[in-house]
Amino acid sequence: MSSSKKYALLVPTSMGVRLTPEGRRPAHSGGLFALQATSAETNVASVSSFLGLPVKVLTAFVEGHPFASFIRSDLMGRGMSVEGPSLPQGGPWGLRHQINIADSGASARGPRVWNDRAGEAGRELKASDFDLERIFGEEGVEIMHLSGLIAAIAPGFCLALAEAALRYGTRISFDLNYRASFWKGREEELRGVFTDIASAADILIGNEEDFQLCLGVEGPSAGGKDLSSKTDAFLDMISRVRAQFPRAGLIATTLREVLDAETHLWGAIVSTNSAIHTIPPRQIRVLDRIGGGDGFVGGLLYGVLKGWDAGRCAQFGWAAGALAVSLWTDYANPADEEQIWSIWEGNARVSR
Repeated sequence: MSSSKKYALLVPTSMGVRLTPEGRRPAHSGGLFALQATSAETNVASVSSFLGLPVKVLTAFVEGHPFASFIRSDLMGRGMSVEGPSLPQGGPWGLRHQINIADSGASARGPRVWNDRAGEAGRELKASDFDLERIFGEEGVEIMHLSGLIAAIAPGFCLALAEAALRYGTRISFDLNYRASFWKGREEELRGVFTDIASAADILIGNEEDFQLCLGVEGPSAGGKDLSSKTDAFLDMISRVRAQFPRAGLIATTLREVLDAETHLWGAIVSTNSAIHTIPPRQIRVLDRIGGGDGFVGGLLYGVLKGWDAGRCAQFGWAAGALAVSLWTDYANPADEEQIWSIWEGNARVSR
């Protein structure tokens, strides 16, 4: 990380809360629910913030809302600097923080997630809410990470941030993260926005379906479900992604096969202009799968910020994702680098 830049990582996001039933119960069964602050982008940023790198979050809050106070305190507790407007709720049918209801599944019963995003405050985010010259020009940012979630929620805001990042020499990471429900009726608009952001990105993350559905990159049928076909499909697509988006020096994806809700095969591919690093899928135990992909991206970006080679970044990303799914939170909160490297090495012995 350059010592001249204040922030290692910046993430724009729309914050919400997640409700998870305790004891792996289905959400429709009721009972006690655990509450946590959540967003894909802050899930990614948590790896860097817990490991001591300076992280900045740009978001919007609902003025006077108890969830707003909870979210702000939670992010600050993760070591993140938080900035954003507080918007008037506008009455009980006005703005709010999105609610994510998710049970973790168990054994043969898969996880289920229900997103309730009506009136989401993050949809109101605008570039004019922030002093971008100060943030990017005076304070400085090494990497800005965008996901397809915030890009679909606030496309104009994300485009303006990408333009500012380019102007001030900030590297851009973009996890395509396609969500069909976000794109319905907006395909033409979002295809243009995603293509513009991807064209400016130094790091692109997504699976073969993401690249086809978000960016229109020609690819194979998504019918194959085994990991070998997924690996081959992604490797086959890389050359076309590079031709269409030559700025991207690093392209990555995770590989996952679900044996049951608590047992997965977990792998990854990281491709650079000069080499492809493939991590063959290994079996991992899963407490809660939500956030595993974000953990991978967070570990990958941490390695990039530390100046590691791509192979080492891939390993750290794989292990950070494996850490995330061992926790009830949907983000990884590593104690130190050694903890993540122990996961990569398969060392689960007690550390005294």
